[in-house]
Amino acid sequence: MNRLRFLRTERGESLEKISKYLNVTIQTISNYETEKRDMSPETILKLAEYFNVSTDYLLGKSDIRNPEEIKKIPFANAGGLNIEGLDDEDVKELQKQIDYIKKLKGQK
Repeated sequence: MNRLRFLRTERGESLEKISKYLNVTIQTISNYETEKRDMSPETILKLAEYFNVSTDYLLGKSDIRNPEEIKKIPFANAGGLNIEGLDDEDVKELQKQIDYIKKLKGQK
């Protein structure tokens, strides 16, 4: 499923509401969702901000919704995972490694 459609339906938002937010037609939003039309960089940024996700997540290039949110997640080990000094790219890479290990173990 297209990420824009997923995010919109997850929130219970209508095509109309998103089209008004972006000041475009409902058909334009529908075309974005069916990938008949590409979003401009400005539209991608606006939608990422609206849904509080990264542009990579919105475009389907990452499964990490918002790298900043990862920093707030308490990890299972006793003292938590110390990510001090890591930048967003480091945290994304760390999350990919965690996802890979989970996949190997048959988890999601």
